[in-house]
Amino acid sequence: MAGALADPLAWMMTRAALATMLCDPALGPRLRQQRVYEVLRPGQQPLGEMPTMPVMTFSAVAELRTALDGRQLPPGARAVLYDPEAWPFTPLAEQRDPVRGAEQAAELTRAHGLRLIVAPALNLTTVLRPGGKGPRWQTFIDLGIAGSMAKVADAVELQAQSLERDTRGYASFVAAAAAQARAAGPGVGLLAGLSTNPPGAAVASQQLTAAIQASKQLVDGYWLNIPGRGPRCPTCNPPRPDIGADVLRQALGTTP
Repeated sequence: MAGALADPLAWMMTRAALATMLCDPALGPRLRQQRVYEVLRPGQQPLGEMPTMPVMTFSAVAELRTALDGRQLPPGARAVLYDPEAWPFTPLAEQRDPVRGAEQAAELTRAHGLRLIVAPALNLTTVLRPGGKGPRWQTFIDLGIAGSMAKVADAVELQAQSLERDTRGYASFVAAAAAQARAAGPGVGLLAGLSTNPPGAAVASQQLTAAIQASKQLVDGYWLNIPGRGPRCPTCNPPRPDIGADVLRQALGTTP
């Protein structure tokens, strides 16, 4: 499937996921030619094995402020990812008003010459509209979250990974959210989320590839997540880096 995706598409991966992908003898050389956002947790340093855009991730504004005031970002950090979700790592006030949280994050990052990526989770709808009917992604669209975030941030990451088993549903959400975001912030960058091992039924690389094929004209790239089971994803299935490698091989044309 050479040429399945255009090379300008960007890829966002955690430091650990990127390290694993670079070890693949067929995939590593090709991946080194791509635009990659390397997601780092506080205290981590970039791998340094290839040029990337280091992105520090935070789930709370106070955590971001502390890191900036303490000059805890690694040299070369160019962007910050603000990841508000309905979970213990984001204060309830920011869950109830994630746009205000993003505005505060934007003020902090721009004061330090950094770009801001926001990744509002679909589960914020359980706080913003408790007891709401219909799928979370539709409520997310109805609440205008993508558009509101696009007015504040340099880029928005659409957490669509829970929909990747349903190609049509994935594409419908990404299309609606992308249209909303670009209408509100015409210059905003857009990424869509994928996961190799989300909670629930196991996924196959073909499902992630189908999601990409159905949405690649709508976004600037993808966050390819290979989560580990832990406090931030207690119900995730065991990590599947092999699926991530298969998806990238197909996307980058390294599969015969």
